Amino acid sequence: MSESTDPITVRRLGEADWQEFRRVRLYALEESPEAFSATRAEEEASDDASWLERVRRSPRFLAERGGTVVGMASLGRYEVAEGESDNSGEIYGLWVTPALRGTGVATALVNAASRQAGDDGRSHIVYWVSTSNGRAVAFASGLGFRPTDSRRPMRGVGHADEEEIAMTLPLGLDRG
Repeated sequence: MSESTDPITVRRLGEADWQEFRRVRLYALEESPEAFSATRAEEEASDDASWLERVRRSPRFLAERGGTVVGMASLGRYEVAEGESDNSGEIYGLWVTPALRGTGVATALVNAASRQAGDDGRSHIVYWVSTSNGRAVAFASGLGFRPTDSRRPMRGVGHADEEEIAMTLPLGLDRG
């Protein structure tokens, strides 16, 4: 099978995979620095124990096609303001290699993270998207995410005047 016809597979990383997570995360930070709130230099300074703790703390997913890693995503608990309660998960750190953007890799990652969140008893998934990134907003909307009233300043390299919006997806529903 050629790489273009190989299926996209997604797997959840275990503790033993922390070095692979580190490698892919550092590559993504180098390839798409504008997509992340951290820099490669900051994360390269992290010691091995902190990388292992990250894999233990939150589910991490890698997408592969033809044996090659082509994307990643992480799933955490959605943090709300102090005193509020919420049973939502949050997808973050979503990255797809540029050559395969728009080919279903991000969808496969979001679906895997959503299944995990549902298995973990979460009621919703939250995904923060730049309000100026029409492609990302359309992607999330196409998966059933809906905009909320929650907005915040964009974090990361080169985003001083940008804003992002929380989009939410209810879990447990047949999204087709």
